[in-house]
Amino acid sequence: QVQLVESGGGLVQPGGSLRLSCVASGSIFSINAMGWYRQVPGKQRELVATITAGGSTNYADSVKGRFTISRDNPKNTTYLQMNRLKPEDTAVYYCKSFLSESSNSDGMDYWGKGTLVTVSS
Repeated sequence: QVQLVESGGGLVQPGGSLRLSCVASGSIFSINAMGWYRQVPGKQRELVATITAGGSTNYADSVKGRFTISRDNPKNTTYLQMNRLKPEDTAVYYCKSFLSESSNSDGMDYWGKGTLVTVSS
């Protein structure tokens, strides 16, 4: 059974930094794309950043230049370094990974349960 577990959320002042981590564990054959999404109550979940197995990245316009996504493939882990945080970055941040559990599997998306980031003075 595959699990994705996020960590690193918390309360930070505007202008501050946080680093989120997401570890995938369980029966994993291969991991393709990994990514971070966020959701505010009453709004749709939105993409923050994604990274392919080869390291190609994609960012939402609202976080470009402030957030950096990275991954450690041997550790099945992705990170989100968030700098110059703003109050509007406040949200629950979710990790998503497209992975296969075996060589015969087509793969599917798995989600973590989320970690809360609050940016406030």
